[in-house]
Amino acid sequence: MYRTAASRARSLKRLTGSRGWVGYATTAAATQSSSAGLFSWLTGEQSSSLSPLDFPLKNVTLPSPLPDYVEPGKTRITTLPNGFKIASETSSTPVASIGLHVDCGSIYESPDSFGATHLLERMAFKSTLNRSHLRIVREVEAIGGNITASGSREHISYTYDALKTYVPQMVELLIDSVRNPAFLDWEVSEQLRKVCDDISVSSKDPHHLLMEAIHSTGYSGPYANALLASESGVHHLNSTVLEKFVTNNYTASRMVLAASGVDHDKLVEYAEPLVSDLPNVPHPSAPKPIYTGGDFRLNGPSGVTHFALAFELPGGWVKEKDAITLTVLQMLMGGGGSFSAGGPGKGMYSRLYLRVLNEHPAIQSFTAFNSIFNHSALFGIQASSESDFAAHAVEIAASELIAVATPGQVDAVQLDRAKQATKSAILMNLESRMVASEDIGKQILTYGARKPVGHFLKAVDEVTIEDIAKTTEKLLSSPLTMASYGDVHVMPLYDVIRRVFQ
Repeated sequence: MYRTAASRARSLKRLTGSRGWVGYATTAAATQSSSAGLFSWLTGEQSSSLSPLDFPLKNVTLPSPLPDYVEPGKTRITTLPNGFKIASETSSTPVASIGLHVDCGSIYESPDSFGATHLLERMAFKSTLNRSHLRIVREVEAIGGNITASGSREHISYTYDALKTYVPQMVELLIDSVRNPAFLDWEVSEQLRKVCDDISVSSKDPHHLLMEAIHSTGYSGPYANALLASESGVHHLNSTVLEKFVTNNYTASRMVLAASGVDHDKLVEYAEPLVSDLPNVPHPSAPKPIYTGGDFRLNGPSGVTHFALAFELPGGWVKEKDAITLTVLQMLMGGGGSFSAGGPGKGMYSRLYLRVLNEHPAIQSFTAFNSIFNHSALFGIQASSESDFAAHAVEIAASELIAVATPGQVDAVQLDRAKQATKSAILMNLESRMVASEDIGKQILTYGARKPVGHFLKAVDEVTIEDIAKTTEKLLSSPLTMASYGDVHVMPLYDVIRRVFQ
């Protein structure tokens, strides 16, 4: 400290020269306190001559404080005569996010079109009947935009993010890309090679393998269709299959153009001429989930065993209270990897982290998961452990699920922490424009309207300890689905684990 002070003094002396320290003092107050001010400057202490901070400065006007609550923009929805829906909410940000969401996914695939959803996601924003792929890329780059596409079991979404100034161009390019894909043979062939690469990469990912196995084993029928194309199915995919799949499923009543940060009247003005001629086809009945449970085992690298236990909760998002309770239950159980940097926000106070990962070093990861659809939901525990501990890890997973279903095993502090974490996750996700746009589109496809965020926050607050126990008990009454990968010979028999829950 003394060396630093001396260095500062020498610097100041060079600047002032022979005129002394007070040569630049311009007020009496500064002159009177020059020695104290210098000492404070040298040592970092506060000078008594400085203005106190407990009263406002003269001639300084403070801006008015921000309001404690800002009314969020309301979602407006317009349904065109052909059934196409346009929805938006305004915001003060200079950027707009626009998404075109289709009620179509892998559950609508038939044996002739297995893998079409995966390939359509890859073919998004490729050449159309009006533009080449290169032109699309150049147009997006010219306005600094960002385009993405994603497919799931129930939806396919195309999203465009850019400054509000370019909303007309965004809407036109987005609709053209979805409505008028050219499906050029050479582009389809190129993307099929990338689909094969996706399959190769996912086959080495234990998490993806288990999640796909849980769905394909637990369900029969459409909900068992894989999100990724299979190696055998790739050879049947071509431009003709894609054209037929899009023609049958991309109809007006199954599409929503959703936007965040856009004036609704302008959005309708730009979009209506581009979609008004889409066929007005009645919405087909959605495929029904058929849950059966079952056992899946796949040999893999030795030394580690990965497994998942899952159960079904009928209803999905249609039974909103159960779906919200299931979301809170996942936060309550939590979990993660054997090493997790961070504090409570990383799940280190969740039940599975405290009761399992902290107690059993042989377990590498142990986490609760859920997969919620419109009419069904899966919930369970996914884990990885050393192979010689795998059988015991399965027993621990079963006991943790049973414990949550047992009255008195979950206390109010744990539940309140899980509810606060759930609400934080909802609010932080909706801070993203693209997530907000997606939320608008998918809620309208599911409910026919968009419910305000306060509705869901209130539903989270209303979850009780009894709801957690009742929902878990309902889960465990469904058939068990078990999937494992790695050293599967150490896994207990399916019937042995199934009887634990009966």
